Amino acid sequence: MADTATGPGANSPTLAVSFTGVVKCFGTVRAVDGADLAIPRGETVALLGRNGAGKSTAIGLLLGLDEPDAGTVRLFGETPARAVAAGRVGAMLQDGRPIRRVTVRELVAFVASTFPRPLPVDEVLGLAGLTGLAGRRVDKLSGGQAQRVRFAVALAGGPELIVLDEPTAALDVEARRAFWDSMRAYAGRGNTVLFSTHYLEEADRNADRIVVIDHGRVVADGTGERIRSAAGGHLVSFDLAPGDPQDPHAWGQLPGVVSVEVRGGRALLRTDRSDATVMALAARGAIRRLEVTPATIEDAFVALTKEKV
Repeated sequence: MADTATGPGANSPTLAVSFTGVVKCFGTVRAVDGADLAIPRGETVALLGRNGAGKSTAIGLLLGLDEPDAGTVRLFGETPARAVAAGRVGAMLQDGRPIRRVTVRELVAFVASTFPRPLPVDEVLGLAGLTGLAGRRVDKLSGGQAQRVRFAVALAGGPELIVLDEPTAALDVEARRAFWDSMRAYAGRGNTVLFSTHYLEEADRNADRIVVIDHGRVVADGTGERIRSAAGGHLVSFDLAPGDPQDPHAWGQLPGVVSVEVRGGRALLRTDRSDATVMALAARGAIRRLEVTPATIEDAFVALTKEKV
């Protein structure tokens, strides 16, 4: 269900990111299994997946930290190594230890000096919400403040693409909101953002497009609305009455139903045609405590990545 085509044009410099048939194996495990992905310049894309789904491996390939066993990875039509060396890519990863006896400004200025076209240091500090902490030692910061420093370091080179791995994991609600305000301002300049997160609603609010990866493959790619619809756009739930089937497969035959779960005497039907589903239920007789609610991005994610039994 990809919104963006892959194929012969996937190595075009008009694309910020392209994966074409990418495979990466670790022993017998195919961490990335024939992945195709194309991200035009200027998009903000969320990468979602369970632990072990292949997200981290895909990010490592994108940044040139590893090489694919098959297929190609290109950033702006170049190899990742060349794009990173040219300062076109910035990354904010979860791992990293603070440098002792260095202030925030000194660290950002040093990193900026290693790139050919860095952003002004004051601009970077402002974007990262660090202006008031510029003179503070990096090893004396709180977890949330240290996370903002990692963001500033990723921005220092003035990259056209920024890759963020769980960027708001250590931030409180207010800091998280401020971070995304800064990120939207950065993206508004025509830059590209790719971020992974476990905050699914955050992805839905801030990404133009969501890519779900599972078992090393792209299993969904589109807007949040499109992904919710494909996984069952509404949730129809009701209490089971004595004599009602307990087998989920019995309810899966109703029109529009995408998946069924029976939990604690209550049936939960994901459906992409909620009106037809409700009418079919009504035809069966009285339905107790019937509720129809829009599917959330979490509902869609669970449906897309649920282990098959």
